[in-house]
Amino acid sequence: MRVKELVIKLEEKELVNISFEIEHSLALVGQSGSGKSLTLKALLGMLPKQMQHKIEIESEFTLKRGETLGFVPQNPFTALSPLTKIRQQFFVKISQIEKLFEQVGLKKEFLDAYPPELSGGQLQRVVLAMALERDPKLLMLDEPTTALDPKNKEHIIKLLQELQEQLGFKILFVTHDIASAEALCKEIAVLKEGQIIENGTMQNIIQSPQENYTQTLIEASFAHRKFRE
Repeated sequence: MRVKELVIKLEEKELVNISFEIEHSLALVGQSGSGKSLTLKALLGMLPKQMQHKIEIESEFTLKRGETLGFVPQNPFTALSPLTKIRQQFFVKISQIEKLFEQVGLKKEFLDAYPPELSGGQLQRVVLAMALERDPKLLMLDEPTTALDPKNKEHIIKLLQELQEQLGFKILFVTHDIASAEALCKEIAVLKEGQIIENGTMQNIIQSPQENYTQTLIEASFAHRKFRE
């Protein structure tokens, strides 16, 4: 899948102008305000009306949110209705929900629970199950580990790896955290002020960043562990 052109404007001011390709799993990384969320919203058809945008895509499948596109939002606590049982927040049959729960490692008993009764890690698995209910071709992740503790973050990344291998979807992982992106993605594009300033394989960019901005992101992401031994 190749995004040949994605341009977003507000009152003639250009906010994003990029192109990129997702061969297997792409991390789109950048600081807050770099244009990551705007890019995601444009692909999902969720931009505000006042924003002009143009998208040209080459893909083996038609992009359609809720069908070929699955979306995992940043905060699982606000993604679900707190007053509605979890089973009632899906749009597929109960047998399929049970299968999805098995795939993401959740007990069937949680189907009759309310979201506030679950932990952050459990809720993120529920949201992931929802994103997979239509067997998407592309899974779009908006900072899916930000609200999680390190242990749950590791578990979710590992689960995503296993699900991708099993189900064969592509991944677009939007994040500022290169450490998490490295664990999940093979490719990376670095976004700054609405422009991609460098891209390539994850290994090459992390080992030999060409831009100071990229170096700063890498150092911030790996600040709590020994890097480049």
